[in-house]
Order: sequence, then structure tokens, then C-alpha cells
Amino acid sequence: MARQVLIFVLVFTLGTPAWPGAWLREKDSSFTAISVTVFKEEDVYKYKSSLYAEWGLRPKLTIGLDAEEHQDLYGHALIFARVPVTDFGSAGRLAAEFGIGAHHRQYSTWAMYKATLSYGKGIQTGLGAGWLAVDTAIEHRSHEATIHKLDFTAGLSSGRRLDPLLQIETSYVPDRPWYWSARPSVMYRPKTGNLTWILGAERNSARDEIGFKFALWRSY
Repeated sequence: MARQVLIFVLVFTLGTPAWPGAWLREKDSSFTAISVTVFKEEDVYKYKSSLYAEWGLRPKLTIGLDAEEHQDLYGHALIFARVPVTDFGSAGRLAAEFGIGAHHRQYSTWAMYKATLSYGKGIQTGLGAGWLAVDTAIEHRSHEATIHKLDFTAGLSSGRRLDPLLQIETSYVPDRPWYWSARPSVMYRPKTGNLTWILGAERNSARDEIGFKFALWRSY
């Protein structure tokens, strides 16, 4: 499955950084993000890959795909729709997202449903303009669990070649320990083109090792 996802990525991404969450796409505009994170456990390298894509179907409706694969062992693919909830002006905005898809463990597959409420706000700092986003979600995975998630993202969009990005993800399943991951990264924007390159590290509660992440964003 991972190989199929990567082939789709190469086809799909041939075509300014942006961020999802509370922001919707303008009509007929789109955004894609692909990433690979590699961990070394003893003498073995393990990886996870992800594909995120969204498209502005209407002025107040954004649709997309969110897929992640862990070395053909387990993963998910989710189709979603996002709609605005309210706009607080300079105080930020809210949006709601609803998704349906499937998750798998090796060759077994089950249904998956997700509902998300996202808050986003543009910010001004001494280093330039930026944004922050908070996403809270309930994810129901048939045959497995209902997962409660709370994620935080902050970054700068100063117009410089290099800007920082921080992503923190947490999740909780009843009767299991909290899971968290933190990913500090650097965004690099070349002089030409609409690409943004992301290079960062990941530390999470499930592993003792630090992983290294490479991502590519494109909007058009």
C-alpha cells in the first residue's frame, strides 16, 4: 500500500506554503503535502509516509484526502469535507471537518470516521507574521477504538527563505497511556516556484529514538 501511495503522490504533486485546519481553500485552488519520517531502531530503519491534499470545491466548502502508512504494517486513508463555523475577525476563526475512510493492519481493513473542530488565527511576532492552529477531533476506528485528539501547530510566514514550524500532536484512548509527538521543523522556500521544503525532527512517546522528517508542500 505504501508504494501505491507514493506513486499517487508523484503524479498528484507535479503542478506559497499554506496550512489546513480552520482555513478553507479558495474555489478551484488546491494544496498538497507529502512527508516521510524515518526512525532508526537498533540497526533497522523504519518509516512512515503521509499524503495530504485539499481542494476548494466551493467558496465555503473544501474537500480533501488524508492518508498515512507505516511501512505496509498499518495506516489509514480518509476523505473529508471542511466548512466554516464562524469568523471572529482578528481574534481568529472556527471550522468543522467531517471525514470517512478506512484503516488497516496488514491485510485487514475496517471503516473509520472522524469529526474535527479547528481554531486558527494569524499572528504578528517580532520575527514577522505567522499563524497558529488548534485542532480537536474524535476519531472512531471500527474494530479498534475511539480516539480523542488535540493538536497544535504554529509557524511563521515572514517571506524569508527560512521560517520555523512547530507541530504537537496528542491522542488518548480510554484505558491506554496518552500519546504525544513533537515536531520542530524548518521551512525553506526557494526563490522560484510554489514549493516549500520542510526538514525537521520528531520525538514521540512511543519510541526512545528521534526521527527525522522530510516534507514537501505545494499550493496552486
